[in-house]
Amino acid sequence: MTRDLWRDLGAHASPDGVDFAVWAPNARRVQVVGDHSGWSGDGVDAARGDDGVWRLHVPGIGDGALYKYAVEGADGVWREKADPFAAWAEVPPSTASRVFTSAYDWTDQAWMRRRAQAQPWAEPMSTYEVHLGSWLEGRSYRDLATELVDYVARQGFTHVELMPVMEHPFGGSWGYQVTGYYAPTSRYGSPDDFRALVDAFHAEGIGVILDWVPAHFPRDEWALARFDGTPLYEHPDPRRGEHPDWGTYTFDLTKGEVREFLLANAFYWLEEFHIDGLRVDAVASMLYLDYSRGPGGWVPNIHGGNIDLEAVSFFQELNRACYGRFPGISMIAEESTAFDGVTRGAEHDGLGFGFKWNLGWMHDTLGYVAVDPVFRSHDHHRLTFAMMYHHAENFILPLSHDEVVHGKGSLLGKMPGEGDDRLAHLRTLLGYQWSHPGKQLLFMGGEIAQDREWSQERSLDWHLLDHPGHAGMQRLVADLNAAYTQNPALWADDHDPSGFAWIEADDTDSNVLTFARRGGGRTVVVAVNMSGVTWDAYRLGVPAAGTWQCVLSTDQAEYGGWGATQRGDTVTTDDEPLHGQPCSAVLRLPALSVTWWEIAGA
Repeated sequence: MTRDLWRDLGAHASPDGVDFAVWAPNARRVQVVGDHSGWSGDGVDAARGDDGVWRLHVPGIGDGALYKYAVEGADGVWREKADPFAAWAEVPPSTASRVFTSAYDWTDQAWMRRRAQAQPWAEPMSTYEVHLGSWLEGRSYRDLATELVDYVARQGFTHVELMPVMEHPFGGSWGYQVTGYYAPTSRYGSPDDFRALVDAFHAEGIGVILDWVPAHFPRDEWALARFDGTPLYEHPDPRRGEHPDWGTYTFDLTKGEVREFLLANAFYWLEEFHIDGLRVDAVASMLYLDYSRGPGGWVPNIHGGNIDLEAVSFFQELNRACYGRFPGISMIAEESTAFDGVTRGAEHDGLGFGFKWNLGWMHDTLGYVAVDPVFRSHDHHRLTFAMMYHHAENFILPLSHDEVVHGKGSLLGKMPGEGDDRLAHLRTLLGYQWSHPGKQLLFMGGEIAQDREWSQERSLDWHLLDHPGHAGMQRLVADLNAAYTQNPALWADDHDPSGFAWIEADDTDSNVLTFARRGGGRTVVVAVNMSGVTWDAYRLGVPAAGTWQCVLSTDQAEYGGWGATQRGDTVTTDDEPLHGQPCSAVLRLPALSVTWWEIAGA
């Protein structure tokens, strides 16, 4: 088997029919059933090879034909199974596979050439996370190629991250329970329609990241589960093969064929759909043998420990292979523990990812902002702690869909106070996120201060933009992105300790944090006022003498703020050293605001 496994297995149209190939080494018989045969196998068996792959040529059919494999399992039971390598499927809840050959003509050659030279860790990355079905209801891939792409471009995001587009039967899983690993969901159109969406993003200079789910798969009897009457894709020991949290099966990474299925699948999306990166879901659940398992519910590794050594080697192989063949992409781990070396190279015993979601930063920050400003001095360390470990990994700072579901409410709903105060809190949170070292990710709706908890059953509440405060939030996010991408101080040295320095980290009484960001020969001083009080004469040490200009303020009137400090305001330093800096200046720090300052004319 090869890393381009999809080119051999699955269904492939030929001039006089379709060639089918499926791996089912323990099956007794395999037939192809479909609309061509009235869903009867007609007694024609596929031929089994020594590699456990069954092959059959069916004449007289072609692209668009619906089919399944009828598999007589090792247990003597016949089951109709969707093709694990199907390139397309029926629209759920129907479950048949569909023969498909791409005819798409890509136009993103310039993008792909530039990407091959990219160094994502040293470039701006501001990501808009999207669930395609509920950004705006009723849209197809082709509709989104205009509407969503135009919107993301206007908002200034550099990347979009799509929640799983791989085929899945239950919409309420948001795509995280995959039944068709090689098929973009047919809910929104054909695979070539999805290619057109990716191509349109690239035309606007926007990278596309896909959520990818190798951690588990659902038990639906027509899909991967017990495919040939045995635990084929899943581990046979339920202590390793069943996930207690999600009621799903987990892949058996001790089998070379299963590893190749997943490795080839990563290659498939990067190769066939020009995807710019994979965000790998639930990495921690794969790394730890005792993840969500109590005593007696897990099996130690050969050293007696709780680390899944096969998963470690799988991730190392995955990242080595993907970066080797697709330079310039981003491999991103959703990993929620302190596992050492997630973004360290495999050659140095790391997992080899390019980025890791900083879920610690997310939990600490949301915990802090939920506290009334009157009491925040007691929680100040929640904002400073992330810099104690920031340079251990290459981080993305996520405010993702996970924080606005399952009764957690919206981002706006987490903010204390009412009305304009809540909006000011959210503006401050986003301003702080864009200021902090690490790339940022925001789930759709956060940029318009969505008030209701997100649901996949309905569109975002776009009518909120009729309210000036919500429209102002949208303008703020666009301006944050513009100011961020244009200033290398905020991203060029994210991965290097030289890119960040505290000015004053311990002003707990004022609820103020100040720090400098450096990169590309520029310096930005960031002042974060998390209190409900405007500090009219806040003396701050700065790293250079001269006139400093406010280049961004979340308190701008057009954002819904009070305008106490606005973009373009200037202050001049004096010779009084402070905060370990050679000079200082007196700033006005508006209540609940973030301001960015740079030497005038920089």
